[in-house]
Amino acid sequence: MKKMLISPSKYIQGQGELCNLGDYVTAYGKKVLFVAHKDDQARVQKQLDKTLEKGDFELVYGEFKGECTINEIERLRKLAVENECDVFVGLGGGKAIDTAKSVAHYQHKAVIVIPTIAATDAPCSSSSVIYTENGEFQEYMYLNSPNVILVDTEIIAKAPTRFLVSGMGDALSTYFEARSCLRSFATVNSGGKSTKAAFAMAKLCYETLLEDSVKAKAACDANVVTKALENIIETNILLSGLGFESGGLAAAHAIHDGLTVLEETHKYYHGEKVAFGTIVHLVLENAPKQEIDTVLAYCKSMGLPTCLKDLGVNEINEARLMEVAKLSCADGESMYNMPFKVTAQDVYAAILTANILGGE
Repeated sequence: MKKMLISPSKYIQGQGELCNLGDYVTAYGKKVLFVAHKDDQARVQKQLDKTLEKGDFELVYGEFKGECTINEIERLRKLAVENECDVFVGLGGGKAIDTAKSVAHYQHKAVIVIPTIAATDAPCSSSSVIYTENGEFQEYMYLNSPNVILVDTEIIAKAPTRFLVSGMGDALSTYFEARSCLRSFATVNSGGKSTKAAFAMAKLCYETLLEDSVKAKAACDANVVTKALENIIETNILLSGLGFESGGLAAAHAIHDGLTVLEETHKYYHGEKVAFGTIVHLVLENAPKQEIDTVLAYCKSMGLPTCLKDLGVNEINEARLMEVAKLSCADGESMYNMPFKVTAQDVYAAILTANILGGE
């Protein structure tokens, strides 16, 4: 049996670490294509200016347009070639980071990832989620693992708390999906079967969420860094990232992908949809009631969605929910990592059941 665990080459987390960017950039090159939305760039411009003063390198600003699409990746590739960039930096949320990783992969260059929010596990992942121009899920793109993950906890603490909570929702699925993949002997994102190390990280991810989420949320509300917040940042980004990639995805993320066909869900974050997907996942596998109750109580304590209404879906329409179910079961979806056969009808039934359980 072939087992695999993949990970970034280096993970750095601490207060003020963005000011040390030059220490990591110059190990790979001198001219950087900087992929970030203009609003995210503005938030950290003082730190960027400071690190530019310290380091012998140049930034070429790419101004990420907001959606990780094939067209955006190609636009930035052209910009990189025109400016002879030899290293890439992706700063911001999951979509900007995924775009930078994709561009670096195609250009065969190093990529440094700087999350400004702890909203997803995208920073540590070697895959990118590609969307259509309308914001609907299109496909996963499999790349090389990032060279460096640089996490400035001070920046993340000052971001809106909703981002952190969304990251908790994404991380919440990690253990349950890894457990399903282990039971089904699925070949996971790493390219092999899950390792004991990956499953241990996935389990630690869940345990840390239950222990530190409330305290971390309070710290983020106050825009301060505490040990609990540091633990949750590490959980959202590192433990969840390594746990899902080498532990595997299953129903929860497939449900997320299906939900993207409902336009009213587009204003909700990835992790918020994954949180509801996790409840559907547990219904599909008929998890013990105590386990489902624990997850529901956790989601409600954090303000994460537990029913369709929480995702803006106010009208239960059979035809539309069947569209969600069918996309969740599309060819190549992670739904097929479940340890039993799952049909679109099964998913439809589980969504309706989860909706009632979560709406109580």
